[in-house]
Amino acid sequence: MESVEKIPFARQIPIRYEVDVFIAGGGPAGVAAAVAASRLGSKVFLAEGHSCFGGMGTAGLVPWFSPFTDGINFLAGGVGQEIFNRLNLNNDYSLVINAEHLKRVYDDLMTEADVAFNFHTQLIDVLLDGKQISYAICNSKSGIFAVKARAFIDCTGNGDLAVMAGADFEKGDKDGALMPGTLCSLWSNIDSENRSPDHRAMLEKAFVDGVFSIPDRHVPGMGFLGAGIAGANIGHIYDLDGTDDESITRGLLRGRKIVPEFERYYKEYLKGYEKMTLTATASLLGVRETRRITGDYVMTLDDFKNRACFEDEIGRYSYPVDIHPNKNDPESYKQFHEEFTSLRYEKGESYGIPYRSLIPCSLDNVLVAGRCISTDRYMQSSVRCMPGCFITGQAAGTAASMVADSNGKKTTHGIDARSLQNTLKDTGAYLPNFKK
Repeated sequence: MESVEKIPFARQIPIRYEVDVFIAGGGPAGVAAAVAASRLGSKVFLAEGHSCFGGMGTAGLVPWFSPFTDGINFLAGGVGQEIFNRLNLNNDYSLVINAEHLKRVYDDLMTEADVAFNFHTQLIDVLLDGKQISYAICNSKSGIFAVKARAFIDCTGNGDLAVMAGADFEKGDKDGALMPGTLCSLWSNIDSENRSPDHRAMLEKAFVDGVFSIPDRHVPGMGFLGAGIAGANIGHIYDLDGTDDESITRGLLRGRKIVPEFERYYKEYLKGYEKMTLTATASLLGVRETRRITGDYVMTLDDFKNRACFEDEIGRYSYPVDIHPNKNDPESYKQFHEEFTSLRYEKGESYGIPYRSLIPCSLDNVLVAGRCISTDRYMQSSVRCMPGCFITGQAAGTAASMVADSNGKKTTHGIDARSLQNTLKDTGAYLPNFKK
């Protein structure tokens, strides 16, 4: 992005909401945080920039959930369990998402919990008082306004709120390269009963035949909803920075441009897809990785390998390390495949998530939840999945409520971990190592 001339800009704006807890972002982490905090008696306002809750699972058309369980134990207990039950899901490894059904489930949860929220409302800035945020500044169709709160939760996925407040962060690999994104899509007229069992089987031939402008060896595939309809997680968008509006714009254009390439591949090279029809591309670009906020504890690959347990554990998760390669060459895909198949658990195994990884080091009334919590790149690629976001979101909402209830006597760093765990356990969280 080119540097431009700067101008001063100042104005008086209304304080439209005074609440206990402000939440930026209504994806899975934001919904879980809002529901948890409101049920504990906190007055909550959530700002969601899109037209619905759910982020990647709804507006992003990601076709399936990652596992809610470790194969034995249900890990995303509490709000995650409620969502699972309302969707009538089962414990298969890949859980196909009906985006319209999921939207309504989120709507119902939020309205039943009496959470105040607005769609098409963007967080644009924060006002600081020392190490605490005092106001969140938002923009909507009604104009720019402020929200006063005692505690703030960043569920933007990108760490936007925390970074606006000056939090430190890491981004990408050692060279700053990020995982590619995907513009997911919805298809119809697929003969799912007689389709080719391996959707990658003919890729190399299609590369030779010039079907693809960029050979993409990593094709996660489709989730089948029935009646010949499937959601597709296909087509990587390389060199994407989800924190840069120009990069996102280029990514959306690129994503829509490569859809016909995959349509040709599926129709001409695989069985059962000959009559497939594009129904929609997502309105929200699928972004896997941006910032990781530096917290009081940084989760690392060693924690994954050691099946780590923590005294301040707020949940456990078990999804494999899943770093999508940022290059499309055979060597990069081979490395991804080796990591994805080796850095995974047996049934019943999981790692703990410490409360400290939800607390930005330099801020006293801010928590982060979802894919931007404090981890290294390996751990981020696991915990970023939706059930992991339910876990961290519920914990962040619970802790934020405790901060708000203290009337300024406690910071996020000063919350008693055992009290937090006790409340989480009472509200359904999976905490096998916590004993009352």
